[in-house]
Amino acid sequence: MTAVEAPAVLVTDEGGIRRITLNRPEAANALRPEDRDGVIDALREADGDPEIRVVVLAAEGRHFCSGADVKALARSRATGGEKRVGDAMRKIMDGAQALIAAVLDCGKPVVAVVQGPAAGIGAHLAFAADLVVASEEATFVESFVRRGLVMDGGGAYLLPRRIGMQKAKELAFFGDALPAAEALALGLVNRVVPAAELTAAADAFARRLVTSPTSAIAFTKKLLNASPDTDRQGAYLAEAMAQELQSHAHDSTEGVRAFVERRQPEYRGF
Repeated sequence: MTAVEAPAVLVTDEGGIRRITLNRPEAANALRPEDRDGVIDALREADGDPEIRVVVLAAEGRHFCSGADVKALARSRATGGEKRVGDAMRKIMDGAQALIAAVLDCGKPVVAVVQGPAAGIGAHLAFAADLVVASEEATFVESFVRRGLVMDGGGAYLLPRRIGMQKAKELAFFGDALPAAEALALGLVNRVVPAAELTAAADAFARRLVTSPTSAIAFTKKLLNASPDTDRQGAYLAEAMAQELQSHAHDSTEGVRAFVERRQPEYRGF
């Protein structure tokens, strides 16, 4: 009897929390195209499901994600036949870039739980998350240059906006591993904790977010993500429009009423 292979991406929903777990520890959670697409689908489903209030990205084993499956890439190049102009560009735009966009565009807050090495697109998957909790053993590596590749998956967009141009170039040009403590100092992660406390620290974030005003956070996320590319006039307009929309939400009314009545609000997420 042939053993059934465990899913490479596990998706569970409980108590308003969607957990997306990379589950190829034997391959350092390297992402094949089908794995990447599974994560994209899970994020997009979470975005449209009103019962889901927060998404947690995690991984089994020692690695968070070692990046794209380079072995699969090598096999594809060996058997792919003649290369055509635009093919590689489409694969990147529909693949790695779509993955990072799915995190950035998800209307639910996304928490990344990084227990070990996060390299290449794996590092960008963490950097795109709204909150990052890392183990003291975690590292972040812009590994593309080590393989003679140009960084993809939104790295050239994310890094300068997170840490400034000079440090972004240093990480991209040399591909050195960035320890969790340094990532914290640069503002790339929110918390660094001992490995034994990682799950509890991430769950603490998730439990707070699952009872928060989800639609207000969604608007705020969009405003913050857009702000580096928006002038003041555009940012002010978007902010005012978001306030207008949220003012009609249940949670806006509940938040004001709870403040006046001196009690804890009971947010529904809409």
